[in-house]
Amino acid sequence: MASTSDIDIQELSFAQLAAEAQPLRERLNRFRKALGRYFVEKQDLIDLMTVCAVAQEPLLLVGPPGTAKSDLVLKFKDALGLEGNAYFEYMLTRFTEPGEVMGPIDVAKLRDGQYLRRSEGKLPTAKLVFLDEIFKSNSAILNALLTVVNERKYYQDGQPVPVALKILFAATNEIPDQNELAALKDRFCLKAACRSVAEDHFLSLIDAGLSNQTWKDLGQKPWVEGHANLKDFLKANRYLSFQFGMAEGPNGEERDRHRYFPEPLLLELRRVLRTLVREDGVFISDRKIVKLYRLLRTRAWVMHGGAVEREDLRLLSYLGETREEIDLLEDKVPRLLGLNG
Repeated sequence: MASTSDIDIQELSFAQLAAEAQPLRERLNRFRKALGRYFVEKQDLIDLMTVCAVAQEPLLLVGPPGTAKSDLVLKFKDALGLEGNAYFEYMLTRFTEPGEVMGPIDVAKLRDGQYLRRSEGKLPTAKLVFLDEIFKSNSAILNALLTVVNERKYYQDGQPVPVALKILFAATNEIPDQNELAALKDRFCLKAACRSVAEDHFLSLIDAGLSNQTWKDLGQKPWVEGHANLKDFLKANRYLSFQFGMAEGPNGEERDRHRYFPEPLLLELRRVLRTLVREDGVFISDRKIVKLYRLLRTRAWVMHGGAVEREDLRLLSYLGETREEIDLLEDKVPRLLGLNG
């Protein structure tokens, strides 16, 4: 069930949200910039996490062990002030059972002929979810996750029940090439590489690592600075959702793109997507194009508060479906757009 705070936000009008839009942006930007101080060369990833969190689009972090994937999510969660059942994390394996993620079957109810899960403290009741090694899960978990990610619901005794999920981050050491994973992979519009920084930032890495261990040993979390909370992210999402659905003119002929996505950049977006499909075989579904538009608009609003600019199109760097494509696009997309490295 939705919490009181969620219901309050769902009742806010566009005019109320518009009046608060600028302070919201300022809080979100203080949040992402402050969090970046506690990592070495991870600001781009934190910015991406912030944009995806506002858009309520899942984000996949891809990289070898020890590259701060989990630490990024944990500090993001801490900085939001989330505690208890509002956060759920789990490392998946092929032996993971649905009950470990969705909640165990209620044996007492089962005796009465009801197939219900005790979901408290599991994924269905969490606002922010982190699933590590997501592609190592079995088919039962995959099917449940598809419903959760795509429709924001799960099933109790055959009946659909909404989940509380607002923000989903997932991580993987590698992206396996298996047909049964294609549907889940496509749900992650953006996939970002989380790379080692030791080669170029050796001393900074040592300093940051020692500080992190000291804070852990002393039970301190200095990154919890209170710049923004989950409610701010939910308000921003609702504000932008209102904008996306607005149309003006006697026949509603002016759409969101007319006001917030300049036509030359729309043409550029289409050109780059066509190039990636034709030259590099990158799979870009119709669903992903719509999600990408929303993400581009969200980035533009968060970062500079206006219409989409060329710099915002850097998000196309994260459309890769395999590790090879992720590496390729990180270099190729800025070149196609004429942007510096």
